[in-house]
Amino acid sequence: MSVLAIEAGEATRFLLNGAELIAHVSGAIWWPSAGTLAVADLHFEKGSAFAERGRMLPPYDSAVTLDRLAALMARFRPRCVICLGDSFHDGGAGERLPAPLGERLASLARAVDWIWIQGNHDPVPPEDWGGRVVDAFAEGPLQFRHEAAGRQAAGEISGHYHPKAGITWRGRRVTGRCFVEDGRRLILPAFGAYAGGLDARDAAIAGLFPRGYRVHIVGREKLHSFRGDALD
Repeated sequence: MSVLAIEAGEATRFLLNGAELIAHVSGAIWWPSAGTLAVADLHFEKGSAFAERGRMLPPYDSAVTLDRLAALMARFRPRCVICLGDSFHDGGAGERLPAPLGERLASLARAVDWIWIQGNHDPVPPEDWGGRVVDAFAEGPLQFRHEAAGRQAAGEISGHYHPKAGITWRGRRVTGRCFVEDGRRLILPAFGAYAGGLDARDAAIAGLFPRGYRVHIVGREKLHSFRGDALD
């Protein structure tokens, strides 16, 4: 089976239901015409949640995730930031988040129109840091929600599945978190530092794209784009 490399670079442009989007190597989506930046599955305080259960991880995941998000906002200067659910790892994450990080998060949220979409890990995100909490959000040709609807929803952008992909290409192995899209529906990779992943070929993801899909794999410095049927 031949492998089609659509594009490799720091960012990849594509159309989703007529809207031009930019998939960035950070794992975020930038919608230039709307000034909207979207990220999925931040999972703030996942490390401390694991620590409470006796699995010790370095307690820096929230700081790293917040640093990356702040850097993106400084670069793109969005009017709106949409967090696609599971921004907090559990109901107690807000209380465990160190005060300086909470203050920094609040400062970012107050600077723009900040939208927290409810996820399965954070059905009621903390109210301490501003922004508005919604179940889903629609603007123009796009719909933002945490988990993809069962039907093929035109213009849908979601997270939840933490997609990842791998392929052997030109004699080397390319693996990583990935965007999955078919021009109508888009699933974002997890943005959180400690977020795991589900293979994009898994039926839970691939079944949402009956006509096939493309993946944009997040590398260290570049995105690598391939047809879904070329993955291995």
